[in-house]
Amino acid sequence: MQLTNSQRQSANPLAKQPPSNEPQSTIQNLLRAFTGTKAFLTLLFDESGSLTAVGELSTSLVNTPAFRLAVEEMKSVPEVADIIAERYMAPAHDLDALLQYPQDSLAYVYASRMKQAGFQTLAAEVEVDSEVSYVENRWQQTHDIWHIMTGFDTSEMGEIALQAFYLAQFRLPLASMLIANALIATTLWEPESLSALLEAIAQGWEMGHIAKPLIAQKWEEAWEKPVAVWQSELNILPVRTGQQLWVLCPYHHVEFSPSPMLTASLG
Repeated sequence: MQLTNSQRQSANPLAKQPPSNEPQSTIQNLLRAFTGTKAFLTLLFDESGSLTAVGELSTSLVNTPAFRLAVEEMKSVPEVADIIAERYMAPAHDLDALLQYPQDSLAYVYASRMKQAGFQTLAAEVEVDSEVSYVENRWQQTHDIWHIMTGFDTSEMGEIALQAFYLAQFRLPLASMLIANALIATTLWEPESLSALLEAIAQGWEMGHIAKPLIAQKWEEAWEKPVAVWQSELNILPVRTGQQLWVLCPYHHVEFSPSPMLTASLG
């Protein structure tokens, strides 16, 4: 599952409805619950690789009690509270412009990785008119930067590791739902991969607890800063080897390969 920003855009009609600060009606709550449940089951059984269901599940969780509680907990960290209050959102990332930065910079590494993978940057689906909708938009806008910072790739295993990182940083409802879905699916369909999945979850969880809050960072105001400097400042020890690696070698334009042992364990 490659949880890219562009693939989160879907035909889901709920994505076009701006969130409201007013209490949700019973019908709206039921509709969201139905959409979320349908999306969760689709992810569990559909082997097509389509990520429309991920977008539907993410949208269905906006303005839920779980998300509102997560945002309240986030605001206990001063720098996170500040960026939520400011509702800082950068302009759409211009990948071609970012490629003009030095090769060790976040800008260049991020843009190069996005170009190589054929990913597009996010076009926001939900109007930012509340704290919850702001957090939803901001984490999606910067999702692929989090991949760069942690080193987790966009394979199913790497994505779940990053979701565990999210969950350790703040209680993102989508992260817990995707982890739960992966655990169920792996137990039912690929039990031989369960140990590797649990290790990936544990790794992301531990990294997320140690790291400073990534949601509080204004990456776009320091594109020129080297990735290694960002990682050092944020207490991130990124993945260097293994299946979950998503690190671009900036000087030689090659990717690290997964270790044969872990590849074998994943089947």
